[in-house]
Amino acid sequence: MSLGTHIEDLRARIQRACEIAGREAASIELLPVSKKQPMALIKEAAAFGFTRFGENYVQEGADKAAAAPDLSFVLLGPLQRNKAKPALQSFAEIQSIDRPELAERLGRLADELDVIRPVWIQVDLWDEATKLGGCTEADLPEVIAALGGDARLPLRGFMAIPPPEDESAFTQMAALRDRVQQELGQPLRLSMGMSGDLEAAIAAGSDQIRIGTAFFGERSY
Repeated sequence: MSLGTHIEDLRARIQRACEIAGREAASIELLPVSKKQPMALIKEAAAFGFTRFGENYVQEGADKAAAAPDLSFVLLGPLQRNKAKPALQSFAEIQSIDRPELAERLGRLADELDVIRPVWIQVDLWDEATKLGGCTEADLPEVIAALGGDARLPLRGFMAIPPPEDESAFTQMAALRDRVQQELGQPLRLSMGMSGDLEAAIAAGSDQIRIGTAFFGERSY
């Protein structure tokens, strides 16, 4: 199946899900996850109008960002403190802030590098953190405090990787987002939902879905 067909199918699914949920399809960002995908395929996707791509590994994403300076790459995977500087240098956004010390280090480095990088906090409400990263609901206020409203690291929202086949997880995240954005007095977006559960994520209120294989096809390892 061609890339164009994959994209057409995904857009049709998003459109149907939005119609059922009473939402505008234009309000949902489809973020292609380009981990382990060749630059040729990423550039083919760019020809279809995509300019932002998700990456899981700092070095791979940095190499792609250098090869395609006209595109933007978003870091989705866990970030170690010793890779914070290259992450800030190469990625347009970081979606995997999950602990106060990482937020503090990114803040110091962003000031040193004189860059502005929107960030998302990765949240785990289901004890999946040991496998996938993410801060607990109890730890979330500390992570937000560590960001400190820094203008160089503007908080865009929450990213989550809910357990598979648990559609109630999406409504839990939506409720958390609604509560925290009211407390902070600012809008927050939700990044959740992948190829197998994008409909449930959109129904619950996700603003961004992250799609890998269903977008690009099978990866080459």
